[in-house]
Amino acid sequence: MASIGEFKGELGEQKVEIKVNKKAKTITVSDNGIGMTAEEIKKYINQIAFSGASEFIEKYKEKGDESQIIGMFGLGFYSAFMVSEKVEIITKSYQDDAESVRWICDGSTEFEISKGKRKEIGTDVILHIDKDNKDFLEDYKVREILNKYCKFLPVPIVFGEKEENLKDDKGEDIKDKDDKPKTKKVDDVINNPTPIWTKSPSELKDEDYLAFYKELYPFSEDPLFWIHLNVDYPFNLTGILYFPKIKNELELNKNKIQLYSRQVFITDEVKDIVPEFLMLLHGIIDSPDIPLNVSRSFLQADANVKKINSHITKKVADKLGELFKKDRPAFEKKWESLNLFVKYGIIADEKFYEKANKFTLLENVDGKLFTLDEYKKQIEVNQKDKDGSVVHIYSTSTDQQDAYIQSAKNKAYDVLKFEGPLDNHFINSMEMKLEKTKWKRVDADIVDKLVEKDEKSESALSKDDEEKVKKIFEEAINDKNYTVQLEALAPDELPVTMILPEFMRRMKDMQKMGGGSPYMMMGDMPDQFNAVINTNHPMVSKILNTKEEKDQKGLATQAYELGLLSQNLLTGNKLTNFIKRSVDLLG
Repeated sequence: MASIGEFKGELGEQKVEIKVNKKAKTITVSDNGIGMTAEEIKKYINQIAFSGASEFIEKYKEKGDESQIIGMFGLGFYSAFMVSEKVEIITKSYQDDAESVRWICDGSTEFEISKGKRKEIGTDVILHIDKDNKDFLEDYKVREILNKYCKFLPVPIVFGEKEENLKDDKGEDIKDKDDKPKTKKVDDVINNPTPIWTKSPSELKDEDYLAFYKELYPFSEDPLFWIHLNVDYPFNLTGILYFPKIKNELELNKNKIQLYSRQVFITDEVKDIVPEFLMLLHGIIDSPDIPLNVSRSFLQADANVKKINSHITKKVADKLGELFKKDRPAFEKKWESLNLFVKYGIIADEKFYEKANKFTLLENVDGKLFTLDEYKKQIEVNQKDKDGSVVHIYSTSTDQQDAYIQSAKNKAYDVLKFEGPLDNHFINSMEMKLEKTKWKRVDADIVDKLVEKDEKSESALSKDDEEKVKKIFEEAINDKNYTVQLEALAPDELPVTMILPEFMRRMKDMQKMGGGSPYMMMGDMPDQFNAVINTNHPMVSKILNTKEEKDQKGLATQAYELGLLSQNLLTGNKLTNFIKRSVDLLG
């Protein structure tokens, strides 16, 4: 009102003050704003859902920014009756010769209005708390509410007093004769009326952004970096989005972004505004252009919401691309946390992928990082199959799959490390996006078939001997979940290798992630392994040439269980028997 010339008096120090009186069972919220006349109380307070804010905007829209006020539904005041047996208003209007007015109501259709005793311009709203809501008279409860809903209101919110050291002209503490700092009592302002998102990025230093992050998330590690949003066309949007340090915890890190409108807290449910894959970010978004319904907590999807969503995606992609180009070594150090954001974005958003494919990194089991293009050049000579597809070999557990990784390395294959919660979906997505590429887990087949070429090894066994070997192992294994398969491999490969075919492995991974395949309706799928017998291994020849059937079966079982052991599949009673048999064989 002062800014558009409607109020000519002294503004003074504008603030809102909250006082709790446990004895009287009241909470008083006071301001030194423009107050109300008796007629305005009758008009704005007594008529439920008649919004004074809406009328104010209509009246003054030619003189100022009509979007400066939220709360246009006229219902907010009535929330007071949810916790109060009666509500009292004592107010004095800024208008010339206006008298103080007192209004009181118990929430029914009847009210009392009389002359008030307030001397200064402004309003007191007094809540007489009912017996069922006495917890609202506890200071900690009031602070908790103020901290959530009023943390960044543009007007100082005072709740009680605090001690403050007296300072001299140089800003140093003034001491008493005992060399103790002298103190004074001052208003305890519990909010930050000028948060950093309301300032220009040019005014701020890194320390300011880090201090604000600590204000929002007091016990968190420092973020990796941040993006300062500052848009005024075609919509109004400000805010700070932080990239936190995260590893493989998806759910624990979600829902840390808060939505404000003109510094008024709206909700921490921002899924329509922020793309799903960026829900892992932390921070604040403030926009008066987001349409709110009566409860404010649910957003109404419209063109502005979609534009803001797209803008945030673009800003994040641009920032990541800029960091990668500017300082790749620093970007690589942050990749452990960043890869979750980037992979999530690639899976969920095609437009994000169009930018992200330039800075998406693949890490191999030796810890080296490559862009998608760099990695293709790295492996395409040695890992191109007979159909011309480049095969990406990967591990989901470098410890458990070490034997398979070593076999792949012996053939000069490179193996990627994919141990994250989204990697299964990321692989499926990349297969559709990249032409002439295949992705195979390192234990999905024998090493000679990971990259299929027109090369065939000769078996040391005749056809008849192969049939005998197959029968020996089928009888020794005797498990319908294991299929015996004979292959002519290098003599230094294991005598028996367990493989879970790629399609079966993916089905299992999708089942763990709650995928929507029709197979998922069948309940837990049993593992269907292939037990690959290496016909060129000396141990297989030894088993074939062992005369005693009992010894033959014992050696075949030992070789099979060695294969299980290499995949961490040998447990319980089978493991105990294997150890005993190994001791006997050594003896």
